[in-house]
Amino acid sequence: MHDYPQRPQPDGQEPSDGQEPYEPARRPPGRSRRAMWISAGVVCALALGGSGFAAWKYEWFSGNGETVSFGKNRPPAAKRQETPAPAAASGEPSPAAPTGDPDVLMPAGPKAAFKQTAKLDDGTIIAKTRLAGAKSGFEGDVWVWAPKEYDDPKYAESAFPVLIALPGGNGYPGNYWSDRSLGLQKAISEGVKAGTSLPFIVVMPVLNPDAKYYYDGSDIPGRAKMGTWLSEDIPDFTRANFRTYKSRDGWAFMGSSSGAFVGMKLLLQYPDRFKAVIASGGELVPDSPLWKGHQAEMDANNPEKLAGKLIDTNGPEVYINFQIGTRESGKPAMTRFKDTYGKGPVKMTIRDIQNGEHNGWHYVRGMREGSLEWISKVLKAPKPATTG
Repeated sequence: MHDYPQRPQPDGQEPSDGQEPYEPARRPPGRSRRAMWISAGVVCALALGGSGFAAWKYEWFSGNGETVSFGKNRPPAAKRQETPAPAAASGEPSPAAPTGDPDVLMPAGPKAAFKQTAKLDDGTIIAKTRLAGAKSGFEGDVWVWAPKEYDDPKYAESAFPVLIALPGGNGYPGNYWSDRSLGLQKAISEGVKAGTSLPFIVVMPVLNPDAKYYYDGSDIPGRAKMGTWLSEDIPDFTRANFRTYKSRDGWAFMGSSSGAFVGMKLLLQYPDRFKAVIASGGELVPDSPLWKGHQAEMDANNPEKLAGKLIDTNGPEVYINFQIGTRESGKPAMTRFKDTYGKGPVKMTIRDIQNGEHNGWHYVRGMREGSLEWISKVLKAPKPATTG
């Protein structure tokens, strides 16, 4: 079940019932992703009319391709009264430790070159960079978004929780959560204003190394090390460029379909690094054809076996919030998984999305309706500076 979100709509709206996915699971020959997006843009242009299209164009795309940076309002080092931290291992960030919370990790590079890909109504930016994974050996694109609070001077010495957002479908060469029209970033921003969401940094890497196979977010023998890419290179990149927490209390996944499986699997596999996941409409066992001949390695990446091991060893508590639409299949299997493995340190909940289907629009709606608040209670919040 490697489906795609529905065709983009204006922020806050949902696709009509029966609407076709904007990119089918098996793309027709000769119909490129670029061509399909251009077609969607033409449709929007016709619908909005001349002046409306101009406003839409400039609001959404003004500044795209320009170099951007995050954390611009952080005070100079001389005013921060930092003390040097012990040198880190080669390839790891080794920033100065700020005063206050010892769990805060300041970025020390290497600094990535970010290019804007979209601008939200509140002025925040979605940007893209190219990352050569030092540990996986894989090179791919990564999109990032930081909330308005990240540039607020009163949070200049604070870390922020990180949400690694994983797509379904091919998961290559893009990540559909970086499309502002799906509303993920807007849902977080509005949740922050309403007091129901933490201001997450959202990191959106490619899920797979190509569009031919699905890799289960794992290091399949003889293939690109996508498990290492997602569990080590992406967190290392985030720590190098953003103010983050050292502990797992500031790290979580969210994903839909195949991305939900990967997020849940990595959480159960590395409970010392990550604490929670919002898993929407995903599979529960590895299913890549590339596992053929590698049963032991596949078992080592099976959430059922990983959850069982965590329960048997009474490992660190992890938190799994399943989301599933009432108009999609999969609820019985999800319930059986919860009944079997939702015990001891493995905490599970299932959120039904009323009239929800298997698409990103409805999963974001589920996050607005409660899943963002759920994960915000599990993770560590940024801490503003005290005055006086």
